[in-house]
Amino acid sequence: MANHKSAIKRNRQNIKKREANKLYKSTVRSSLKKARAAIVSGEKTAKDLTLASEKMLAKATSRGLLKKKTASRLISRLSKKLRKATK
Repeated sequence: MANHKSAIKRNRQNIKKREANKLYKSTVRSSLKKARAAIVSGEKTAKDLTLASEKMLAKATSRGLLKKKTASRLISRLSKKLRKATK
C-alpha cells in the first residue's frame, strides 16, 4: 500500500482510469459484436455499424487501449466480411 500522499493520489487516479478504460474497451467489443451480427444476418444497417466500430477502434488506439496493429487487423477483418456479404 502507498504511504506518501502523492502515491495515494496516484493510486486513486489509476483506479479511476482503469475503470474508464475497462468500460470503453467493453463498449468497443460490444460494437464489434453488433457489427458482425448485422453482417451475418444481412441487415441494412451493417455498413453503419461497421463504420461506427471502425471509429471506436481508432479512438481506442489513440487512447492507448489497443495496439495499432491489433486495431488495424480487426478493422481489416470486419471490412473484409462486409465486402464479402454485400457481393
